[in-house]
Amino acid sequence: MNSIVRTRVAPSPTGDPHIGTAYVSLFDYALARKNNGQFILRIEDTDRSRYVEGSEQQIFESLRWLGLDYDEGPDIGGPYSPYRQSERKSLYHKYALELVAKNKAYYCFCSSERLDKVREEQKKNKEVPRYDRFCRELSAGELERNLNEKKPYVIRLKVPETLTTEFEDVIRGKIVFENKDIDDQVLLKSDGFPTYHLAVVVDDELMKITHVIRAEEWISSTPKHVLLYQAFGWKLPVFAHVPLLRNQDKSKISKRKNPTSLLWYKEQGYLPEAILNFLALMGWSHPQEKEIFSLEEFMDKFSLERVSPSGPVFDLTKLEWLNGEYIRQKTNEGLLALLKPFIKESWDDEKVKQVIPLIKERMKKLSEFPDLVDFFFEEPKADFAMVVQKGKAEQETREILKETAKYLDNDKFWVSHDELEKSMREFAEKHGWSAKDLFMTLRVALTGKTATPPLFDTMLVLGQDEVLTRLTNLQNP
Repeated sequence: MNSIVRTRVAPSPTGDPHIGTAYVSLFDYALARKNNGQFILRIEDTDRSRYVEGSEQQIFESLRWLGLDYDEGPDIGGPYSPYRQSERKSLYHKYALELVAKNKAYYCFCSSERLDKVREEQKKNKEVPRYDRFCRELSAGELERNLNEKKPYVIRLKVPETLTTEFEDVIRGKIVFENKDIDDQVLLKSDGFPTYHLAVVVDDELMKITHVIRAEEWISSTPKHVLLYQAFGWKLPVFAHVPLLRNQDKSKISKRKNPTSLLWYKEQGYLPEAILNFLALMGWSHPQEKEIFSLEEFMDKFSLERVSPSGPVFDLTKLEWLNGEYIRQKTNEGLLALLKPFIKESWDDEKVKQVIPLIKERMKKLSEFPDLVDFFFEEPKADFAMVVQKGKAEQETREILKETAKYLDNDKFWVSHDELEKSMREFAEKHGWSAKDLFMTLRVALTGKTATPPLFDTMLVLGQDEVLTRLTNLQNP
């Protein structure tokens, strides 16, 4: 095996980039970086029926947004180009024919109608549906005749009918499959495109991939890949099958129960650092049992041996908590830059900077910021029924707002939070109102909300003129 560690992630461009791609990429990236190796991006686009225009570009951008920079890939090239499987089609054909010549694979001319009929019969007999190997031992004459007639064919793997196929998994130990349970998988389809099984083995070998890290759903395919490596006479890479991300009910994560699109997480205002930290905890544990750590610390501590085989639960509430922690680590200047895509262009940067410290503790996602602070930038249309506190009359409330506006039309109260609060407590007592009722009345009158940053900090950011204007506007029906 090549002494330099080389890992790869190989997503398919069939829609939005998947959170699972980020998850596996993180482990690939960490192992490569820790060992001064290379992390490669390969695009598996041979299933043209599912190809989505623009998806490939989104994969590039998402990995870069997360900070998982790859060393080789379709958009940056590398010594083993091309990195799109659709551009490597002739290679797969060549290697498929090599297997046929070695008697490790064979031509199959069965029509889809025949295959459907075989499957139906197997189901009726309560057998596992699989290819019945009808074309496996065709006579030389029949094979030549079919090829001369240009009869459509696929090429299938010739799985040994006895013994077992086994491999060592770093995370799960030795895994053994009975060969009688392994199907003669299609390697090359009738359109000349390879299936995943042939393409992944050929590409991993030619790109000198040393460690194949992928989700556990590929375990059942691995014996086919092991047989292919053996058929070609190639050395096996190190296999590591990480646990699947799971919903709360332990089912495989799916967009019906959890957002799976990386674009959604970006649009919601999750920070890349928080997502990576969260994904790192999915199946891996920090030696000091820390929950919050940087990508650099993760790479330093990472080993495949510390990955648990049990399926981690994808808990969005925990991700929100982590995201809030990372938001609070940012400087106000740093947050201002991150918030730009989420706020209106008309909002003044200086005022946004004033507001950030007031709301930082409450934010879990950047996308929450506009709803939490919109009243600082636009006068709310307060529902007067909300302004009126329990036990108070509407007219009484209008009167206190009028008196409050008069009282606050004095510059001496506006020097600090403490001075403003002290003066308003004295005002409330003088007018027979509890501070609690008056402060809530003012909060709703000024912001249109019952939950806001601290009232007097809010008033100072709004400024004396704006506070007086809003109170005046609410005095009359």
